[in-house]
Amino acid sequence: MTPEVQQRIDTLVKDNKIMVFMKGNKLMPQCGFSNNVVQILNVLGVPYETADVLADYEIRDGIKEYSSWPTIPQVYINGEFVGGSDIMVELYQKGELQQMVEVALAS
Repeated sequence: MTPEVQQRIDTLVKDNKIMVFMKGNKLMPQCGFSNNVVQILNVLGVPYETADVLADYEIRDGIKEYSSWPTIPQVYINGEFVGGSDIMVELYQKGELQQMVEVALAS
């Protein structure tokens, strides 16, 4: 990953309390896993931003290296990598995701 791509990712992660790197965007997810994440965040009714990795090959490759996580989507809350679709579903079902989001938005 080039320093420029790392800086772009850093900026997206730091400037947004909840940042989702996904296939498609929040209005039109392009895969089932990305859609799962969007649906969870929409149910929680929280503000979040998305970056479409299909529209930006450098980000698509770079985010995997950035997080040391091989799959998309990837969710960051308050600058911290949380995980992908399966982890988001699990955290949501346990009620832990709601707490994480509340803390992030309050800070």
